[in-house]
Parts: sequence; C-alpha cells; structure tokens
Amino acid sequence: MIETLAQALAELDAQGLKRRRRTLETPSRAHMRVEGRPVVAFCNNDYLGLAGHPELINAARQAAVEAGVGAASAHLVAGHHRLHEQLERELADFVGLPDALLFSTGYMANLGAITALVGRGDAVFGDKLNHASLVDACLLSRAELTRYPHGDLDFLEAKLKASRAKTRLVVTDAVFSMDGDIAPLPELLALCERYDAWLLIDDAHGFGVLGAQGRGSLAHFDLRADRIVYMATLGKAAGVFGAFVAGHATLIEWLVNKARTYVYTTATPPLLAAAVSASLKVIAADGWRRERLRALVAQLKAGMADLPWRLLPSDTPIQPLIVGDNAAALRLAEGLRARGLMTPAIRPPTVPAGTARLRLSLSASHEPADIERLLAALRDLA
Repeated sequence: MIETLAQALAELDAQGLKRRRRTLETPSRAHMRVEGRPVVAFCNNDYLGLAGHPELINAARQAAVEAGVGAASAHLVAGHHRLHEQLERELADFVGLPDALLFSTGYMANLGAITALVGRGDAVFGDKLNHASLVDACLLSRAELTRYPHGDLDFLEAKLKASRAKTRLVVTDAVFSMDGDIAPLPELLALCERYDAWLLIDDAHGFGVLGAQGRGSLAHFDLRADRIVYMATLGKAAGVFGAFVAGHATLIEWLVNKARTYVYTTATPPLLAAAVSASLKVIAADGWRRERLRALVAQLKAGMADLPWRLLPSDTPIQPLIVGDNAAALRLAEGLRARGLMTPAIRPPTVPAGTARLRLSLSASHEPADIERLLAALRDLA
C-alpha cells in the first residue's frame, strides 16, 4: 500500500502537481521569514494587514485570561460563551442581516449550511469555479447537482426553469478565489426570486474588502432578501480565524438544530471571538486600508503592461497571473522565491488544465516599493 502511494506521488511530481509546505518563522504578514530567509509575501489572504494588529492581539490576550484557551465543549452542550454570543450579534449587524451563527471554518460552514438546506429530491446549482468546499458540500447533500459554466446566467436560468425539485439552492463564491472576479449577485438573486430558490453566497474573499466600511458583497451591491444565506470567513481580511453564516433568524435557528458541522464539533476558543470583535471595529474605521489596496492593484496592473504574462481581469486583491504550463508556473514561482518574493504556483485540479498561474495576493501591509520589487523581478525573469 505504501509503495502504491509512493508511485502515485512520483507521478504527481512528474506532472508538476506535487505540493509541499513552507515553514514560517514569523507571523504571517507582507514581510516575513520563511525557512531561514526573509521574503516579501504575495501569497496570504491577510488583505487588510490585520493578522498581527496590536488591538486584536490585546483583545485575544485579555479574553484568554477571562475565558481560558479552549471552549472544551460543543456550542449546544457547554461551549457557547458570552463572547461567542456577542460576536454573533456584531457580525449580523455588520453585514446587515437579522442573525448570525459562528462556525469553526468556512469549509465547515458551507458543509453545514448546504447539507441542512437540501437533500435527496432537491436540486442545487453551482458555478463551475466555486470553491472546493461548496462543491464538496453539494455532493454530500445528495441533492441533484448542476454545475453551470462560470457566470453563465442563461444556462443557469434554463436549468432552474426545468427543475421540478421540492427545494432549489444556488451556491456561488462572491469573489472567486483563483480568478478574483466578482459574481453577478444581483442577477443571481433575481433568478432565485423568479424560480423560488435559496441563494448561498460565499463571501470569503469579499468580507472586509468590498462594500462601505468593508461590510462585504451584500453592501457592495446593496442586496437584502430573506432567501439569502450569507457565509464569510474570519481568517482572511478579518485576520483571525473561523467563519459565520448570516441570514433570517428562522434560517439560523434551523442551522443550530440541523447543521451537523455546528452541532457535532467543539466550539472555537472564545479568545478568537474577542479578537474578531476587535477586528470588526478596525475594519469599519480604517478605510485607508481599502484605499491602499485599490492603489496597489492599480500599480500592479500598470506595471504588468509590458510583460509576457497576462493578469485576469480583477479589481480585488486577488491578481492571478496566467502562465499556462504547470512546470513553467513552478519555474516562475521558484525564480521569484530566489529573489526573495513568495508567490504560490496554482495548478490543476485547483484551476482548469492549461491555466496554471501565480496567484498574487495583495495586502494593505504592502508598500508601493514591494510592488515595484515584484515587477522588477518579473521583468528580469521574462
């Protein structure tokens, strides 16, 4: 059995698909030390530069003294702390929805919400570029799954119109994690209204970045509807850990009772809830962080004009640089790493075959000089 696995790993390596971990020696931020070397990182999702913010650290430290390190139990047993309850109210207010429910991760939030809403005899419709957690959740639900071509609303409408399922659910990323583009949420909501379907929005990469005061994709489009199931993560722009689902109070009560990834797992440490509460205040107050992100994105785009690789159209901190070939993407990433720049080479099955890329993630903690250094290295490698 071990030999079989070893051969399969060798095949992955030969195809340029084998992955490995890099070991950090400092907090994850724009400038950090990785395996003994200082690097400028264009690879994490700390879009607002909050992962090491002193106010978040102080909130976590004080909460650890008050509430301990671990929750020690599931929310429905004895693990639901006052800090969890407070944060759920704050998150609901922050995104403008009636109620919210904390989950340990975005993966668990999507698995729990989707499998609680649809099952055998129901139908679920997902964009082909949705995150793996959405795809896995749809498969686990045992509902009939239709994956529509990326952003193809006509295809989706035809499938919704033809569906005779008891319950219909449309699921989509708000900001697609490997392409950086924003889903047409108003049009998707209109289709769900027309064909009486739930709309689950995964705002992992929009929360904190999009909308007034970083309140997410719903604020960006000014959307509100009882049929919206809103999920966002708290380990990216918010700089901490965890996730939440927000929506109608009845929806949230249903998830408390039926979302298996909520019912059957230990609650996250209360100290993390305190850190997120502090993060929400910084996100709302520090508009300069989003302004700097927009300026850095514009700087990168302008500097890429004379280079042989193309950036996908994206106005978000996710800037995918398409290379095409797996080995070429790995060589380019390695060339940048040798110059002190850390960028991930994203390859199939994460992205479609032939579209291997460098996923450049920008942060408000980057400086314009960091972008110029990246551009200079790319010109050198070109």
